[in-house]
Amino acid sequence: METTSGAEPAIPQVESLSGTRLSECYQCGKCTAGCPVAGRMDVPPTRLMRLLQLGDGDSALRANSIWQCVSCQTCTTRCPKRVDCAAVMDALRQLAFERGTLSPAERRTVLFQKAFLDNIRRHGRLGEIELIAAFKGAVFLRDRNLPFLFRDATLAPQLARRRKLHLVGEQVKDRGVVARIFARAVNGGAR
Repeated sequence: METTSGAEPAIPQVESLSGTRLSECYQCGKCTAGCPVAGRMDVPPTRLMRLLQLGDGDSALRANSIWQCVSCQTCTTRCPKRVDCAAVMDALRQLAFERGTLSPAERRTVLFQKAFLDNIRRHGRLGEIELIAAFKGAVFLRDRNLPFLFRDATLAPQLARRRKLHLVGEQVKDRGVVARIFARAVNGGAR
């Protein structure tokens, strides 16, 4: 896959990762109009698509918008040309991660997602304590930020009183099903 420079994703690379053709977007604006977080984005979805069409992948990778996207798929659903805008956002996040162009907050988002998915992959259900330990530990090892490690600790008693914090997580009976779901996701939906 070629890129226009070491830091910019070429349209073919984003298209390959997202499974969509960026040239199909004709800038109708329906993606931005339906996006529940467009008002918080520095570059709304329509403009982000245009940046990519114009070959300005560097600006697209630096846009905070790709991290504001909640992957609700509204943009993709509303597109009259079936451009998968949500998958483009995913592709840009993946490229930003691979190229190390993330801010510390964005790095934490990726570390949380990784800890969450690893937890689900292992147990089939979320184990909150293990998730917290994995996420906080990964951030601490990366940033050496001791206050971050204990910042939310005062919430634990409140959550326990409300029975919202389970010390031991449950596991699904057939973890093979979970393994097959993850394998299918990694292989792009192939069976």
